[in-house]
Amino acid sequence: MKAEYDLSKARPNPYIDKLRRPVTLNLDTYAIDYFKREADRTGIPYQRLINMYLVQCARQEKHVEFV
Repeated sequence: MKAEYDLSKARPNPYIDKLRRPVTLNLDTYAIDYFKREADRTGIPYQRLINMYLVQCARQEKHVEFV
């Protein structure tokens, strides 16, 4: 290992916006069962589907509707 490294030509991390943070959520069994069925239908893991849906909602700036 070198004593010093030249980072003057380093570039920013292109994946910085794609970072993920683990969280713990308490979800209704109905919601989990729905996304698991969608996972079976699409072949995409249900946790990824939940993330994809939440990202889609955030990008569209959807607001929660209380029913």
